[in-house]
Amino acid sequence: MTEPAPQAPREALPLDSTAQLLTRITTQLGTQLSLVSPNGTRRPMHRTRTPGPVLVAVAHGSRDPRALRTALELLDRTRELRPGLDVRLGHIELSEPLLPDTLAGIGHGEAVLVPLLLGRGHHVRHDLPRAAAASGLRTRVAAPLGPHPLLVETLYERLVEAGWRDADGTSRSAGVVLAAAGSRDPDSGADARRTAAMLSARLGGVPVVPAYASAATPTVPAAVRGLAARGRHRVALASYFAAPGRFATASADAAPGIAAAPLGAHPAMARLLLHRYDQALTAAAPAHDTPAHAPLLATA
Repeated sequence: MTEPAPQAPREALPLDSTAQLLTRITTQLGTQLSLVSPNGTRRPMHRTRTPGPVLVAVAHGSRDPRALRTALELLDRTRELRPGLDVRLGHIELSEPLLPDTLAGIGHGEAVLVPLLLGRGHHVRHDLPRAAAASGLRTRVAAPLGPHPLLVETLYERLVEAGWRDADGTSRSAGVVLAAAGSRDPDSGADARRTAAMLSARLGGVPVVPAYASAATPTVPAAVRGLAARGRHRVALASYFAAPGRFATASADAAPGIAAAPLGAHPAMARLLLHRYDQALTAAAPAHDTPAHAPLLATA
């Protein structure tokens, strides 16, 4: 039997190399510990900025402090999905930072405004393009978040969290009210009805009726009565709101059965935010100084 050749003795690390290794380990541990807050939560990492336009997420704004916390959490999820992307928040009204202040803070360069709004309406058609035009930046205004399958999946999962079961979809007594903010813009109503139809399909054909907290009909109580007239007495409420607020709370209070939470900072919402951003960047028209009458991009 052939004996294996003896291995050369492993050289010991020089003392200075050992010290350098210990220094690197200590530095890495210190960096990791610096990312942990005293309460045990992880702080966001500071990453090198990825070249490209700033993503400005535009929320409506609310006096409810939970709305701001939800928006900030959603933006943190978005940054985790796209490390290094410059993601900022601006509000149309009621909350700070307001959109003009956010755009002024960018200074120069390019920005993509992504509305945290669920359909077409006055804010998307007029307020955002005007703010973009006044900023002096090269901008694009992305499509609103809805309608989109990722929104429908989030609505479904929020219903499940609230107590909806797939078996409910086979019951002839079940129905769902899709509670939305409401708008006088007919396209906004069309977007809500399209989302309701998509959610109905996701739920296995359960009737889903859109209802509104303001500016449009039917109201949530009226939609509940309409479903009851059709024999649908076990009614759940799907909350078609981006974040908690006055309208979402009032709609939930009017629900006779389970009431799902708003869309919030669901992971699918962060994916959808980036999808709208990417859509805006890959549109045929180049980035430009957005005029006040700039058209919206496709909503698919």
